[in-house]
Amino acid sequence: MKKNYSIIVVSLNTKNYFLETINSIISQTYTSYEIIVVDGLSIDGTKKKILEYKTYLSKIIIEKDNGIYDAMNKGLRKASGDWVIFM
Repeated sequence: MKKNYSIIVVSLNTKNYFLETINSIISQTYTSYEIIVVDGLSIDGTKKKILEYKTYLSKIIIEKDNGIYDAMNKGLRKASGDWVIFM
């Protein structure tokens, strides 16, 4: 089923902020969204946390990128919602 919102979370070595962001999203009562995570090969444990939360995530991209805008564009290409939110 198509979701209304695509929430794209980009990260690089942001383990604590990643957890805060994902927990905030999944605690909402509104559920017509997909969560797309794009990580640029973090080395601080973010990748491990992403995989621990994979049941909540619609799409996961973990690979080297060329900066934040490249990561945002990768997420945007995977988005299927009517609206896109970058976090």
